[in-house]
Amino acid sequence: MNRRITRTAVSALAVLGLALGLGACSEAAEKAADQVDKSVGESYEVTYEVTGKGIESIDYHAGDGTAMAPEIVSEKKPTTPWKKTVKLKGIMPPAVMPVSLSPADLTCKVIYQGKVIKEAKAEQAMAGGCVAVSPVVG
Repeated sequence: MNRRITRTAVSALAVLGLALGLGACSEAAEKAADQVDKSVGESYEVTYEVTGKGIESIDYHAGDGTAMAPEIVSEKKPTTPWKKTVKLKGIMPPAVMPVSLSPADLTCKVIYQGKVIKEAKAEQAMAGGCVAVSPVVG
């Protein structure tokens, strides 16, 4: 009989622990969802910079569209050094993608509040550009 009481007590404690654990998880999920909702409503400014020679075009996120499908603006044959400040929304990632005929001296940067949050040089800049995580997330 004592074993049955012990098993029942252990089972009850396990169920209670599971319920408390799930409550904590749902609370954490709720906080994360609140943070995303808050972040989506915010806006922020970044400055893109591109230097180098033989730049054919520069594509960048300028703030229109959505975070998952940002509109990409393209400037053909820009003069360098090139600099553009844009206002982006919420979780939209800042991104600038230069195309150069001579990527050896190519550099791209994303600057937020005076700090470089992403930088790429040469082949890395040519292959993937500079794409950063939205600074309002987190």
